[in-house]
Amino acid sequence: MPRAGLTADKLVAAGAELADEAGFGQVTVAALAKRFGVAAASLYSHVGGTGDLRTRVALLALDELADRAADAVAGRAGRDALAALADAYREYAEAHPGRYAATRHRLDPATAAASAGPRHAALTRAVLRGYGLAEPETTHAVRFVGATVHGFLDLSASGSFAHSEPHARASWTRALDALDAALRAWPTP
Repeated sequence: MPRAGLTADKLVAAGAELADEAGFGQVTVAALAKRFGVAAASLYSHVGGTGDLRTRVALLALDELADRAADAVAGRAGRDALAALADAYREYAEAHPGRYAATRHRLDPATAAASAGPRHAALTRAVLRGYGLAEPETTHAVRFVGATVHGFLDLSASGSFAHSEPHARASWTRALDALDAALRAWPTP
């Protein structure tokens, strides 16, 4: 019988907190059971195991980040929209490192299609409309923006930029300037 007061939503929220505290890889049913002082088996009536728990944390994080990104880009265009989108990702990654890592958790195709993932792609496409790209170039540019932003944030989170000057924030601004310039001068076949 499930412990009174525990729900899937509470477990996912606790899993998201644990991800930020200890890292997304530490989010397990056993860790949550310990956190709540219950047997791991009692959590299986709420989540289908560690894989299911991690997927639910990823879905939560994707939703949170999509909402922040949408708010950030609303009413903006061009480099301003690009910077707002990228900064929303950076701020989320800094405030919620484990959840941010969860946003890149591999999802099965059906779960991915039903997640906020397509909202992220749509937001990036909306930002790219200011650069006048047509398909298939828009798809290439969406991938380029994602690789640049996520790559920079992943390297920063791992401490790769912590041992040199200038500060990584200055490099972030330069990277966004370079990204904007590349998008404005996008090569077409």
